[in-house]
Amino acid sequence: QVQLVESGGGLVQAGDSLRLVCVASERTFSWVAMGWFRQAPGKEREFVASTSSSGLTNYYADSVKGRFTISRDNAPNTVYLQMDSLKPEDTAVYYCAARLGFSMASTYAGDFDSWGRGTQVTVSS
Repeated sequence: QVQLVESGGGLVQAGDSLRLVCVASERTFSWVAMGWFRQAPGKEREFVASTSSSGLTNYYADSVKGRFTISRDNAPNTVYLQMDSLKPEDTAVYYCAARLGFSMASTYAGDFDSWGRGTQVTVSS
């Protein structure tokens, strides 16, 4: 298990930007694929974006492609989610996740072993 702490959520208006930050305690962070997922009220958790351990391979949900960007800085164990052109439908709790022992990115929540507690993003119209 690795501890993940998210920050950067908040209340914004449609069209605004936010940057989410996830800091991991894992000292072998550079070998670990990372992802962002979100869950809106009354809905299931859904994939948002993921990145390989090197940061060279990234996947995005169709709903955020072209608006969100995932990136990582392996020193100091941080992954980011830059969210631009936010829409009310982006409102959700956003979770950071780690895929321990795997360098390849994934879009499947079941592939991720450790999860943060989440950060709330609310987009008003």
